[in-house]
Amino acid sequence: MSEERVTVGTADDGESVEMPVVQLLTGRGFVTGKSGSGKSNTASVVVEELLEAGYPVLIVDTDGEYYGLKEEYELLHAGADEECDIQVGPEHAEKVAELALEQNVPTILDVSGYLDETAADDLLRETARHLFAKEKKLKKPFLLVVEEVHEYIPEGGGMDETGRMLIKIGKRGRKHGLGIVGISQRPADVKKDFITQANWLVWHRLTWDNDTKVVGRIVGSEYGERVSDLDAGEAFLQTDWTDGDVRQVQFKRKRTFDAGATPGLDDFERPELKSVSDGLVGDLQSITEDQQRERERVAELERELAQRDRRIEQLERELDSARDVSEAARQMADALSGETPIGSAQATLPDVGMDEELERLRSENSALEAEVEELRERLDGTRNDGEGDRPRDEGVGGIEGGETTDDDAEAVGVAAEIEAASRRSLCNEAQTWAVIESLAERGSATASEVGTEVAAPFQHVWTLLLELRGCSCVEWRSDGTYTLSPVARELVLESADPLSV
Repeated sequence: MSEERVTVGTADDGESVEMPVVQLLTGRGFVTGKSGSGKSNTASVVVEELLEAGYPVLIVDTDGEYYGLKEEYELLHAGADEECDIQVGPEHAEKVAELALEQNVPTILDVSGYLDETAADDLLRETARHLFAKEKKLKKPFLLVVEEVHEYIPEGGGMDETGRMLIKIGKRGRKHGLGIVGISQRPADVKKDFITQANWLVWHRLTWDNDTKVVGRIVGSEYGERVSDLDAGEAFLQTDWTDGDVRQVQFKRKRTFDAGATPGLDDFERPELKSVSDGLVGDLQSITEDQQRERERVAELERELAQRDRRIEQLERELDSARDVSEAARQMADALSGETPIGSAQATLPDVGMDEELERLRSENSALEAEVEELRERLDGTRNDGEGDRPRDEGVGGIEGGETTDDDAEAVGVAAEIEAASRRSLCNEAQTWAVIESLAERGSATASEVGTEVAAPFQHVWTLLLELRGCSCVEWRSDGTYTLSPVARELVLESADPLSV
């Protein structure tokens, strides 16, 4: 693959312009130009050539204009619209990344149809995060194409977690094999660090002064003056592999249906599109069905909790009433100089069984509330300020390359966290050690999996795991599993009792 090249257009001297596949797949590219200048066509040509050569890509489509690729290629079209092969949300992100990267399924992640921008943003961020995490192990050349990249990595405004994830891929993805191409109409609105560190850039026609000035600063004043005169499909191509030389190129027209073309008066006819296998869609559909079952389970638990709360209130009222009557009977007995209280008063004394039922209901409610919280967080895809995507080979506190200089002190810190969580939970020390040991031996496990191995009431296990989720030594993942940090796992496996450290 290192010698493989694809043809993308013709230079002004008539020679074919070729681009090396490995640079396209693993490098950082930037394609820009005003609307109608040909930037999306250029991106599609690059994608078509890679697909033709057998290399999958993932396209983040912000305007729903890439589905025309399915006219000739079998791609998974995932998004919010009914026209997509499958409707997906953030909970599908890991599976989408797995299909694209591990199963070589070219994918269009269509975020144009989401009414909730947060859902679209979460889907992109989580998909990119899983791509980056998987590439650290696979190190397989793969390209992420992002339309309207200025929306995620703006030059002026603040950048959210999604933008930081894309910047992270741009800076560190190449050494793992993950490349990225950003596409935008307005280079002046894109973070300059992204543009200046790109190893291939395509400049189509630009007319706004702020944009042409960017061309002048990065490419040269001559090109800043000429970029506004380029015809549709023409562009200045600047690449690292030609020592930064700039060539004027007429890019080819894409072969597949142009879904992004401006509508005209001619009749619109949607082309016949290739379909993906039912198996691929089925994998993603099962995630949707699982989530629906979880929603139904939450609703069921909430109804049960409401019923139990009403029963608790009723019992508490009855107990209060009985105690009031009991106190009145005692006072009457005292007033009668020791005579036995009336029988009706004795009959209303508190029933010990009522206290026991109250205690049982409260205990069961604690377990139900814990399960509801767990399911809600899984449905919402909540994370602790993005800590879930922090690479485990980075140092303590997320500082890249940082290493502890005092292993004993770190071990004591881990043990202290576990002990503190144990005190706040219903577990005793022995039960806590059993839960931690189970997590260490299994690598990762759900609460139910841990509960089947530990000789402790399930609600006790639940309370401990909920407390541990607030510790740095335990990570709770979006799939509902818990895992120990490497330091904590090593401490547990090497020690007879980590709480004794």
